[in-house]
Amino acid sequence: MRYATDEASKRQYTEFLARHGRCSFMQSAEWAAVKSNWKNEIILAEDAQGNITGGMSVLIRKLPLFGSLMYCPRGPVCDTGDGESLRQLTEGAELLAWRYNAVALRMEPDVPAGDRAFREAMERLGYRLHTGPVTARDVIQPRQVYRLDLRGKTEEQVMAGFRQKLRYNIRLAQRRGVVIREGTREDLAIFHALMTETSLRDGFLVRPLAYFQRIWDAMGQEHTTLLLAWYAGKPIAGAIPIFYGRKAWYAFGASAGEHRNLMPCHLLQWEMIRRAIARGCEVYDLRGVLEITDANDPRGGLYRFKRQFGAALTDLMGEADMVYRPVAWRLYRRAERLYIRLRDRSARRRQGQAPRPAPLALPAHTEDGSGHRPMSA
Repeated sequence: MRYATDEASKRQYTEFLARHGRCSFMQSAEWAAVKSNWKNEIILAEDAQGNITGGMSVLIRKLPLFGSLMYCPRGPVCDTGDGESLRQLTEGAELLAWRYNAVALRMEPDVPAGDRAFREAMERLGYRLHTGPVTARDVIQPRQVYRLDLRGKTEEQVMAGFRQKLRYNIRLAQRRGVVIREGTREDLAIFHALMTETSLRDGFLVRPLAYFQRIWDAMGQEHTTLLLAWYAGKPIAGAIPIFYGRKAWYAFGASAGEHRNLMPCHLLQWEMIRRAIARGCEVYDLRGVLEITDANDPRGGLYRFKRQFGAALTDLMGEADMVYRPVAWRLYRRAERLYIRLRDRSARRRQGQAPRPAPLALPAHTEDGSGHRPMSA
């Protein structure tokens, strides 16, 4: 076991991550740079020849009164049956916990819920697994995700797997004149305005503009881009995909209340899938949905939207915790739940008092004829 402490070892880890089947952009050094208010440590497991067999990017944040919290989003990255790599990574995390006075390590592994070998290996190492029913506020990363298999498929083959209504809606958006254009860093302000309008409509918290600018700067054009759907000279929807290794993720999306009947979000999804195919990605991850299997459930709009793509609904294992200071951890979890309730209540009050956003002003450099290249027509 060792830590990636210099550019050479971080480059080795990045190459390992990009090749691994359980790659996640959240385990990358680039994503750690997005989370600039957390400290980052990368733990490496090795075989006898010094080859990397596992990795774990850990984010560490100081907590008032409690010391610090360690968080490993969608990690660790190793073969699920590789108990030796898990042991080394756990040992490395324990040393970090001592160094940073951590109360616990929290992780949400990208492992199917039915992987018994991984579950048993984690329990032998002392992790507490939380696999029971949860609400959205109880988890950081969703337990249920839709993933579309792209391996060896052409655009035509992928689209043939869509539901008929989805194919119709994609073509409807094209016929009605919706055009997808690639945005610039400056256009993130447009996306953020769309995101703010979406949050007011759907009742969720929205990150500040600076957060999306950090994603743009840290992930770079190798791993991300901004796509905006335009109609009659106005931006009506937007999305930010992330590409890493052989995978692509639908990371963020937003839409205006106006012209939703033109199906711009369907066309945006198709454009992101097309780009994933062109990059040679094997998986397109539409990310999370609520744990709803009844298509008639009024809360299931996201579920109904994502299942149209012919993707597989994947149940993941849930949260795993390694607790180092049990009393402090219990007190922290109580304080965390109270904070979340107060935050959500305050957000709902602010959203109820907020005026509807003004119509988006069209920047001069994005007017028709500006030279933006249409991505779908």
